[in-house]
Amino acid sequence: QVQLVESGGGLVQTGGSLRLSCVSSGRTFSSYGMGWFRQAPGKEREFVAAIDSSGTGTYYADSVKGRFTISRDNAKNMVYLQMNSLKPEDTAVYYCAGRPLAGASTRFGGYDYWGQGTQVTVSS
Repeated sequence: QVQLVESGGGLVQTGGSLRLSCVSSGRTFSSYGMGWFRQAPGKEREFVAAIDSSGTGTYYADSVKGRFTISRDNAKNMVYLQMNSLKPEDTAVYYCAGRPLAGASTRFGGYDYWGQGTQVTVSS
């Protein structure tokens, strides 16, 4: 069973930056596609960013393109989400997700493993 643990959330002002981290317990992390999703109060969980197992393929939601960057360090079993130019509408619980396939997915149903989430709050 793979466990994912997120960290790095917090309170930040509009225009600020945060870096989310996610560590995986799986021994085959380097073969997993990984993603970040978020869920705001009263809304459905939505795709934010994804990265394939090698780190060469990345995908972003239009709402975060140009502001967020997903990356990974397979030697450390880590995936990151660098968030810049944050806006109040980025406020949500952010979830790390993993799948035992090399390719990335933008679909919620494309992932088998989920972290517990980390809260990001952007004040106006």
